[in-house]
Amino acid sequence: MRAVVQRVNGASVVVDGRTVGEIVGEGLCVLVGVTHDDTPEKAAQLARKLWSVRILADEKSCSDVGAPLLVVSQFTLYGDARKGRRPTWNAAAPGRVAEPLVDEVVARLRELGASVETGVFGADMKVSLTNDGPFTVLLEV
Repeated sequence: MRAVVQRVNGASVVVDGRTVGEIVGEGLCVLVGVTHDDTPEKAAQLARKLWSVRILADEKSCSDVGAPLLVVSQFTLYGDARKGRRPTWNAAAPGRVAEPLVDEVVARLRELGASVETGVFGADMKVSLTNDGPFTVLLEV
């Protein structure tokens, strides 16, 4: 699994003109990509990492300060544009594999005590955020 994690001061997801997920104030916006060999165990590992990674102000984690997370599925994180001008998506898991694993990340975060908002899997989403820093990291498990 791969996640692009941005420290934000607010973020939201809109689908068909309706806000479906929103966090206010300090938190993390997390774009999650799934590949073919990912497992529920990797989803749990990613959730633990997201909850405890110390990238908020004063080197705090979401678990330290109760900061919310906005989790958005994004298969394009496994796009490959090394050859030609058009990316291939061969490394991205199909929706029937990826959706339950993104849901597992969210469920595990909530089990850990996190406040989590989400997008809508497979939808045309408009993600807005204020990147705080800017601060963006790539996590892989």
